[in-house]
Amino acid sequence: MVSLVGSSNQQIDDKTMETIRLATWIDAPVERCFLLSLSIDLHVASSGRTKERAIDGVTAGLIGEGETVTFQARHFGLRLRHTSLIETLRPYSYFRDVMISGVFRHFVHEHHFAPLNDGTRLRDEVHFSLRWGVFGRLATKMFVRRHLTAFLTERNAAIQEVAESEAWRQYLDGEPASAATVPAAGKKPVRWDGKSLLAAAHELSASHQSST
Repeated sequence: MVSLVGSSNQQIDDKTMETIRLATWIDAPVERCFLLSLSIDLHVASSGRTKERAIDGVTAGLIGEGETVTFQARHFGLRLRHTSLIETLRPYSYFRDVMISGVFRHFVHEHHFAPLNDGTRLRDEVHFSLRWGVFGRLATKMFVRRHLTAFLTERNAAIQEVAESEAWRQYLDGEPASAATVPAAGKKPVRWDGKSLLAAAHELSASHQSST
């Protein structure tokens, strides 16, 4: 179930910043939903309407912390490119991607995950603004926010469909998804790239199975 929580305006640097909030409940473990949200392959598969392709950076598999991806897609009849950086990643509750190149003046997407009612609550917060001053603000009000909301809703519905079926295995290499441990105090933090996320999930799942 995907629902629109709200939409509001924020003031950043004395210019209008738009905020879109979405909430999606998924009948699947939080770890699985988190990993699927990092899947480049699933992102591309879920955006057939805009013919999205990953053309630079991480172009397949799971994207990790500190890594970038450039997508090329058609929006409003134009071929556009959008490069995102995974700036922060905390398995399996939160990650944030920020635009470092693209059509927006500012674009930040915060992904929140939490166990809820034997499933997962996925919450999106997207903060964005367009270039071109008053014309960009007018375009945002007239159609950009609505288009972006529909795009995000479609993507979340795809994550939900895959997570709630056996199809998730094709995107996660068949590895079981289980929570990774947080490094102990004083130890070097883990850099959560795609391989380390899957390796930690596999290791902890195997440990759990051997103890039962």
